[in-house]
Amino acid sequence: MAKITAGVGSSHVPLLGVAVDQGKWQDDYFGPIFKGYEWTREWEKETKPDVVILVYNDHASAFDANIIPTFAIGCGEHYKSADEGWGPRPVPDVEGHADLAWHIAQSLILEDFDMTIINEMDVDHGLTVPLSMMFGQPEKWPVKVVPLAVNVVTYPVPSGNRCWALGEAIARAVESFPEDLNVQIWGTGGMSHQLQGPRAGLLNREWDNKFLDMLESDNDDVRHIPHIEYLRETGSEGIEMVMWLIMRGALGKKVKRLNRHYHIPCSNTAIGHIVLEPAD
Repeated sequence: MAKITAGVGSSHVPLLGVAVDQGKWQDDYFGPIFKGYEWTREWEKETKPDVVILVYNDHASAFDANIIPTFAIGCGEHYKSADEGWGPRPVPDVEGHADLAWHIAQSLILEDFDMTIINEMDVDHGLTVPLSMMFGQPEKWPVKVVPLAVNVVTYPVPSGNRCWALGEAIARAVESFPEDLNVQIWGTGGMSHQLQGPRAGLLNREWDNKFLDMLESDNDDVRHIPHIEYLRETGSEGIEMVMWLIMRGALGKKVKRLNRHYHIPCSNTAIGHIVLEPAD
């Protein structure tokens, strides 16, 4: 049967995609950021996942203010890179795993999660930047991807508790899929950042690292952090961190940390990265 073997958390800052695409990832500014991913890149080559369930948020590329799904799962065969205003990123098309995606969608809906099913969409930096951080610049991405888009742009956004529970349900769905697959689940977005208003440029190193500590913990206190705390401590866009809880919820009670990285600044944000594996 299929099995979730690891979880990866990562920021998806669009500037990192620019650094990769323009060959700047080893310069003085970007070098320390990318160095924290070196271990993970080698580890991904060794573990060779078949599929990544990639939790991200769309940035008005596939969805806009007319359609705002709380949770949307991509069940298509292929996804192109979106044009976010300066042309699509020069990256390979993303290959989906439609059979697994439909199986997950059915399982989640029967467990009372109201999923939006998407068969055609373009994917933006929220999904392609994490792939670049883990896999570099291949001619073809070495994994198939099940996109899972979460609304963290327009309130109301899902609670951390609901995101954690969704991760648990995804794990059950994957384990009931009959094909033998090595599956990873990635939670992306964050960390502390605010892009507008009087607090634009807000960064909170202490809170970000407390959040990473909580992801490593055997308890699930992190799922109960209220929205107002994310907003107060990490800025208006820091709410993206609830997407990491889908990844963490899918891994079970106990986890082992394999890699962790945190750096300020990256553009006008903090960048975080963690690799966990189930330890139950």
